[in-house]
Amino acid sequence: MLTSVDTELIRVLSEPLRLQIVTLLARETLCTTHLVEETGAKQTNLSNHLKVLREAGVVETEPCGRFTYYRLRPEVLETLAGQFTALAETARTNADSKRACP
Repeated sequence: MLTSVDTELIRVLSEPLRLQIVTLLARETLCTTHLVEETGAKQTNLSNHLKVLREAGVVETEPCGRFTYYRLRPEVLETLAGQFTALAETARTNADSKRACP
């Protein structure tokens, strides 16, 4: 069985600012203001990246008055990690398999 990895999620997480946001949210739930302070990114740029992360299911929002808090959804990363683990196990199992050249 061929193991597949969620390439769309990898694309989403491969952008440096989005990966920085995910890393910060792994430590605590933060609002946009906190994320602007931590990353140094402009608020509009940050909001665009948060939208991408939200649409990919990586983060979820929690309204709090006039602020919106962002929380990481660890199960999404666990699923991706599991896909890589399965891929590594497939490689380990088939390390001695070699297709004959024509």
